[in-house]
Amino acid sequence: MVVDDDVLILMHACEILEDAGFRFYEAANGDDAAKLLEQHAESIVLLFSDVEMPGTLDGFGLARHVAERWPHIEIVIASGRMTPNPGDMPNKASFITKPFDHDLVINHLQQKLPEGKKPEPLKTAV
Repeated sequence: MVVDDDVLILMHACEILEDAGFRFYEAANGDDAAKLLEQHAESIVLLFSDVEMPGTLDGFGLARHVAERWPHIEIVIASGRMTPNPGDMPNKASFITKPFDHDLVINHLQQKLPEGKKPEPLKTAV
């Protein structure tokens, strides 16, 4: 699942994850993402979310919600304006800075995702 309120960044992240072999849902904010998760969480292996978004759930809140409810989902949080403080993210979550590019995201996912959750293109990417 990809979550970002900036349409261009959302599209860019979706393209990168599609190249890595993921199929995905997209949401413009944490509240919409939480609704989608209620319906599709069992088929989701990765949450890739911005931090600052409109609504009641920012990216950190969404990450904590996902870690509590669906511990099988891996979590990557991205921001260009803030960095997480202790306790902002669940322990299993990882953080990357914006702007991100294809190689940064792919390398991050190759290092952080367990083998069983990597799509084939991500396993074979160099």
